[in-house]
Amino acid sequence: MTGRQPSDSARRLLPTSTAGSLPKPAWLAEPEKLWSPWQLHGDALAEGKQDALRISVHEQEQAGIDILSDGEQTRQHFVTTFIEHLSGVDFENRETVRIRDRYDASVPTVVGSVGREKPVFVDDARFLRAQTDRPIKWALPGPMTMIDTLADRHYGSREKLAWEFAGILNEEAKELEAAGVDIIQFDEPSFNVFFDDVQDWGVAALERAAEGLRAETAVHICYGYGITANTDWKATLGAEWRQYEKTFPMIRESSIDIVSLECQHSHVPMDLIELIRGKKVMLGAIDVASTAVESADEVADVLRKALEFVEPELLIPSTNCGMAPLSREVAQGKLAALSAGADIVRRELAPRAG
Repeated sequence: MTGRQPSDSARRLLPTSTAGSLPKPAWLAEPEKLWSPWQLHGDALAEGKQDALRISVHEQEQAGIDILSDGEQTRQHFVTTFIEHLSGVDFENRETVRIRDRYDASVPTVVGSVGREKPVFVDDARFLRAQTDRPIKWALPGPMTMIDTLADRHYGSREKLAWEFAGILNEEAKELEAAGVDIIQFDEPSFNVFFDDVQDWGVAALERAAEGLRAETAVHICYGYGITANTDWKATLGAEWRQYEKTFPMIRESSIDIVSLECQHSHVPMDLIELIRGKKVMLGAIDVASTAVESADEVADVLRKALEFVEPELLIPSTNCGMAPLSREVAQGKLAALSAGADIVRRELAPRAG
């Protein structure tokens, strides 16, 4: 894809990664807060974003993370920052909508035909590529999650708008691939909520967004950031969280290469991973809804359980979701624990590999 030789990080067993966002420096944005406004403006903001991205890369490398991301340092939110660069969306004319049937939020409104007039994240991806020789991953919002983060006053159909977004995402993804991105991830937490839509058109729209890519593709399906609305919702789900049971069989039959899911301190039955046998599994072994830093042994225990249902060469230890609402100190500790836990299991697997 990029002409580079595979790095040691790319070749080794159980390469670690993150599911999404990492905390921003306090001088860039108010810490531990979603949709946090920027502290800088103009040229200073552009420079500050690049500085934060450099720091994020360094901190991931220091923690021993193998597949690096931008940590979403250049965007306020994993969905709306992409949307704000599109035509046909009015950010002044906002409405309050129910996000994933869980909490209310003030969101922009679709008032005309949506379109992508220029690349959104491609320059940032090139900058990330220049900072490291390790594999890099870039996250984009998935079509279904995009339509769930908007008010629509133009299309009148969730499905029609999702297909429009899928084509736009495909354009962006192809340019990200050309910029040197190794894995393109689509974030679809909505897949854990709108099961009929997932079956009727959600997976097909996701495949349209990933169509024609040579880079590996991933879909991230979790139970959300560690914010009150999400933790309160999870408290209502009972002793077993079986949402994945509805979507995994469809994703197994899809063209998507990697499935990112939540496992640490969750009530997801581990055997549900069997439903995506043959796919790469980006396994959430770090709880993003707690400030307690996992021990390496806790991480290793989750990975061992997962290995009953996924081959070692297909397992990518990761975080449950993004860590933007956490402090930088806690997030760094969790990344180090992820790396240390993966090291424990690698050593255990080494005699088998030999």
